[in-house]
Amino acid sequence: MAAASSFGSVAEMPELQRLRADHGPAVLAFELANRTYFAASISDRGDEFFDQFTERHAALLAEQEAGVGAFYVLVAEDGSVLGRFNLLFAEDRTAELGYRVAQDVAGHGVATATVQELCQLAAARYGLRTLRAATSRDNAASQRVLTKAGFLPAGPADPAHLGGKTGTWYRLDLAAEPVA
Repeated sequence: MAAASSFGSVAEMPELQRLRADHGPAVLAFELANRTYFAASISDRGDEFFDQFTERHAALLAEQEAGVGAFYVLVAEDGSVLGRFNLLFAEDRTAELGYRVAQDVAGHGVATATVQELCQLAAARYGLRTLRAATSRDNAASQRVLTKAGFLPAGPADPAHLGGKTGTWYRLDLAAEPVA
């Protein structure tokens, strides 16, 4: 996956990597640098998230090890984090997809290409059949990402799930996708 953007030339290819302990400082830098940008379309994580980041990062790694979810970061060649992509496993080979990308790469196809890559991983590596993702009604960029990745609207999302905002669930049936 290569997308021309402000983060570098087309030759630079960010890599989707499963979250590791050593990603912690780069993930924190990503969250801090993009906090205001994210808060414009999704609920702010709050000061407590940043104050307890080390503990929260360790907890995510423990959840991943326990099989609760799979957490990924999109890493640039310089080691900086360009995005976070999460799968939270549910029953019946279903998972909830969540993601966020840095402001400086937004609008360049990075989120769409990475969501598509994660959908392939979801089927091939985790045996998932269905992915769900919720987005607020005012987050047109996220709606475009999901639609381009093949997700279809599947009903209203509970505002409590979206930080009090109204929104929509999207669904992708991976069963029809070829397993790599």
